Amino acid sequence: MTMRLIWLAVLSMAVLLMQAVSAMARPESLAPLAERVSPAVVNITTTTVVEGRTGPQGIVPEGSPFEDFFREFQDRNGNGSRPRRSSALGSGFVISEDGYIVTNNHVIEGADEIEIEFYPGEGQPRDLLPAEVIGTDPNTDIALLKVKAPAPLKFVKFGDSDTARVGDWVVAMGNPLGQGFSLSAGIVSARNRELSGSYDDYIQTDAAINRGNSGGPLFNMDGDVVGVNTAILSPNGGSIGIGFSMASNVVVKVVDQLKEFGETRRGWLGVKIQDVDADLAEAIGLDKARGALVTDVPDGPAKDAGVLAGDVIVSFDGVDVRDTRGLVRQVGNAEVGKTVRVVVYREGKTETLRVTLGRREDAERGPAAPQTGDGQPDSSEKELLGLSVGALTEQMRSELNVGEEVEGLAILSVDETSEAWEKGLRAGDVITEAGQQKVISISDLEARVEEAKEAGRKSLLLLVRRGGEPRFVALNLPE
Repeated sequence: MTMRLIWLAVLSMAVLLMQAVSAMARPESLAPLAERVSPAVVNITTTTVVEGRTGPQGIVPEGSPFEDFFREFQDRNGNGSRPRRSSALGSGFVISEDGYIVTNNHVIEGADEIEIEFYPGEGQPRDLLPAEVIGTDPNTDIALLKVKAPAPLKFVKFGDSDTARVGDWVVAMGNPLGQGFSLSAGIVSARNRELSGSYDDYIQTDAAINRGNSGGPLFNMDGDVVGVNTAILSPNGGSIGIGFSMASNVVVKVVDQLKEFGETRRGWLGVKIQDVDADLAEAIGLDKARGALVTDVPDGPAKDAGVLAGDVIVSFDGVDVRDTRGLVRQVGNAEVGKTVRVVVYREGKTETLRVTLGRREDAERGPAAPQTGDGQPDSSEKELLGLSVGALTEQMRSELNVGEEVEGLAILSVDETSEAWEKGLRAGDVITEAGQQKVISISDLEARVEEAKEAGRKSLLLLVRRGGEPRFVALNLPE
């Protein structure tokens, strides 16, 4: 018993000692980190030549006999139309000793001249260096530049942004408000933020980011770049602690393609999709809301492989598909020309298709594939599921701008107290499918309703087109 107590005491002392050593190992200052990475951070100045009049306008009406006289008078006095130079500031960082620099696309977009200023320090260029644009990607707001330096440059490397956790310390560096090199510290406030792009994966941070910080790096405590500072959320244009940095794992793929090709080359599947909610999952027969529901299949790789409207893509290239956003990123990250396995849920079972991906940048978005029916539409009207539907007449086609190739039922009116109204259906929409089968007559729609009831379904899946754009809507069936 005594030996056990002694052993516990020794163990406790060892734990306390390890904690003390760990605490002593923690940096008391961010200065060492700043000193190590700052030589790779740069200021970016862009110059754009714009046309504009600086003198008074509208002295005489256009076409007046005095127009030439006053134009000559303005030109003699330097008040005519003449170009002027506009400058802007931003940030960036060096990623290789031979002069590749990463920044935001919006920092250099439309610039006639780009100059790079390096952090003042030993071994760094003292003069401004002109930069060449290697490539840009507006979708992720990333640009890759290149400078010719007299000596190898100090650079930083990318880290794995997927390892960044909410609460981790991060440091932002750049040129805020044109004040020169500046550092701010904070934490990762949130992950996987989406702003407006299909490929968005932003790290949210409360490290101060202001205008001029755009394109600068967001470092972790190891000195690796985990994000590119891109945007802020602010009512007044200044930092309020809500900044967004594009995750490094997105940036790395873009930079590699820009360096190799001068442009991005993203995979293209060739489908229009929407998320699967609980109602759609029940109507389709899925066990839970997951995957991406195909609403349309224009000419392209997916159509060639046999993907159909109404399929739910549940797996892409061996990876489960959670939602449409996930699928878009999975496809975009895939290699152009690669043949992948796509698992779709169709009519109660899964089916594996092999799709050879195209290139998104080259894809031509054509009109939806024509649909044909076997019967003739009738001319009566009927109220079903909170909708008043009728035959799609030639007059309606003209008024709704519906092509001859589209066959279905026109929604004439919607009960504003119904579920159909709550889910966004409106007069003028066209129902082309019900229960994943074509409908061209009211009797077709009634048959689909009865079939769904007999099958024990609680809802019916409709494919609805508005302005040519399709989407699926699940409506609950009456008891």
